[in-house]
Amino acid sequence: MAQASGTVDIPDMAADTRYPAFARRALAGGIRSSLSVALPLQEAVIGALNIYATAPGAFDGEAAELAQTFAGYAAVAIANARLYQTTATLAENMRRAMETRAVIEQAKGILIAQQHCTPEYAFELLTRLSQVSHRKLRDCAADLVASTARSF
Repeated sequence: MAQASGTVDIPDMAADTRYPAFARRALAGGIRSSLSVALPLQEAVIGALNIYATAPGAFDGEAAELAQTFAGYAAVAIANARLYQTTATLAENMRRAMETRAVIEQAKGILIAQQHCTPEYAFELLTRLSQVSHRKLRDCAADLVASTARSF
């Protein structure tokens, strides 16, 4: 309910007309008042801190101020968690890319030695194999490297 960077206070669910469907469900669950504070992150709202009470008029100005302060800290924590997840995903993708590149280069080296060809032609052979077999290039390369290693 908290939109943009605002706060929505519903002092009495039974008397509020802004969110009738929400108020009905809240009242059915024993909720009589609520305070929702947006979790702002730069230009966007990433969620809300929702606090509920079983008594009407449970939240005063001091409670709203405290909730807004906490929401600011919570938004920073969420932003940091998102940044960490994004960074971890990027690092994992980079690790996979480096592994993939290494195995492709190894497969190219094997083909160069076996076929006495250029690196470009070896890559073309791997690409064709990938297309014909409907498999990923890295998987074809990994199979070639594994089968060559087994032959020793």
